[in-house]
Amino acid sequence: MRAYVIRRVLLVIPTLSILTMVVFLSVSLIPGDIIDAMGADLQDQRGFDRAALERRLGLDVPVPVQYGRWIGGIFLRGTLGESLWSDSPVEELLRGGLPVTLGLGFLAIVIGLAIALPVGIFSAIRQGTFTDYAGRSVAIIGLATPNFWIAVMVLLYPAIWWGWSPPLQWVPFTDDPLGNLGVLIIPSLILGTYLSASTMRMIRTTMLEVLRQDYVRTAWSKGLRERAVVMGHVVKNALIPVVSLVGLQLPILVGGSVIIENIFNLPGVGRLMVDALGRRDYPVVSGVNLMFATGVMAINLATDLMYPYLDPRLRYE
Repeated sequence: MRAYVIRRVLLVIPTLSILTMVVFLSVSLIPGDIIDAMGADLQDQRGFDRAALERRLGLDVPVPVQYGRWIGGIFLRGTLGESLWSDSPVEELLRGGLPVTLGLGFLAIVIGLAIALPVGIFSAIRQGTFTDYAGRSVAIIGLATPNFWIAVMVLLYPAIWWGWSPPLQWVPFTDDPLGNLGVLIIPSLILGTYLSASTMRMIRTTMLEVLRQDYVRTAWSKGLRERAVVMGHVVKNALIPVVSLVGLQLPILVGGSVIIENIFNLPGVGRLMVDALGRRDYPVVSGVNLMFATGVMAINLATDLMYPYLDPRLRYE
């Protein structure tokens, strides 16, 4: 197990290096630059010197040199650089938005599993019934409906019909935990419902496969109650593919949080990245992508390490 973990961690370094290079170079190829994004008022000022401003921001050198300075700061000083727009350290900006994004993602995963697990299990053990067809229909609708469209409808129609809209003013958890939950619950419910659709279908499929195994038929023949057979023999073995799916859903959750945070005015990392893209703030965009990529790889590693605990037959050498 230890050797496997070391190999996986060592593979993270070249993967992140290639990813950061692609992201940094891609952002630099977007038409315009940060000086253009600062606005015409800056360029209309008397004595405006574009060349001097480029030197101050470090944009007077080729893009590969800019990337080398940025990646060198990570390895040599442990810093992600400073925002070209506000001169604030990137890690400070990330610390400000990370609790919002983590709270949104955690609630979305909890809601998604709370919906998918019981519906998927019940749909499998009642295969062919009305409940099974209803659960599968809901899952297909959930997969086919974009979460950003649902978010816009949730904001639009309640305001038109009843004069009500979800709270859009951010409330920190330390100031008012219930108020914080009130702000996050609807965005999390939208994201969680979307994630639950594919998870529920996977649970149903793996449950049906396990229910046909010989050891499950043996458990039934012993006269065990349905709850004991399902929870003690079926669910645990059916969860291995589900754990993989939940780990693979993290990039989808990241992409969804970027959109949802902007729709619901949440000051998270996703909104920070969109603002930085509009301003061509290269260090912030690269820092956010590096953080997201590191988080995805860490979750995937943790997912792989959970397999031996779910299935003792699996061993990592």
